[in-house]
Amino acid sequence: MSKLAVVTGGTKGIGRSVIEKFAAQGFDIATCSRTASDLEELKRVIKKDFPLVNIYIKQADLTSKKEVHSLCVFVKDLHRPVDVLVNKAGYFIPGEIASEPDDTLEQMINANLYSAYHTTRGLLPAMMDRRAGHIFNMCSIASFTAYPNGGSYAISKFALLGFSKCLREEVKTFGLKVTAVMPGAVLTESWAGSGHPADRFMKADDVADAIYAAYSLSPNSVVEEIVIRPQLGDI
Repeated sequence: MSKLAVVTGGTKGIGRSVIEKFAAQGFDIATCSRTASDLEELKRVIKKDFPLVNIYIKQADLTSKKEVHSLCVFVKDLHRPVDVLVNKAGYFIPGEIASEPDDTLEQMINANLYSAYHTTRGLLPAMMDRRAGHIFNMCSIASFTAYPNGGSYAISKFALLGFSKCLREEVKTFGLKVTAVMPGAVLTESWAGSGHPADRFMKADDVADAIYAAYSLSPNSVVEEIVIRPQLGDI
């Protein structure tokens, strides 16, 4: 049986590139998105490009703990071991702590931290029982570098890196790997209208390639953190 990769927020950007990378390597895929039509379009493309790959889709908004639980039940009902979990779901709201709307921090924590925390907790026990699996958390350069207009987004990404470090210490003796992925600016919808030329950004495929390379190491080694930036530096 093929291995299974679970990728949250997989219909666009880095998440989609990760799905395409693992599908090309023969993995079956389980993924979610808030938008059903995006999921159906992704499934159509994956089945066209990789006919032997099974792709399981679930509409879910992972800012809701209830919907995270629904996603985890969906994955468990596949009765398949989870070999790779990529916590990609999340988004960016720019702003400054002094002036951003009152609920910005709550939105960013729900989207960028709690989604990964609750998804991991839902799927982790079975991975620990099998003593196998690799968890990737999509952090950011903002996980360790404060910058103007980062606000609550940066706070949430700092917290996600802390979560990754704590999780790694807890599960390493079970044979599980945890990798924090910290990309700089990638040409996705988040940067639409920025005015920067396309060649100033990284490609989402480069991040996906780095993730798969980290996954491919022997059981003796783990890439704890991936920091990947545009060649000319941060934007």
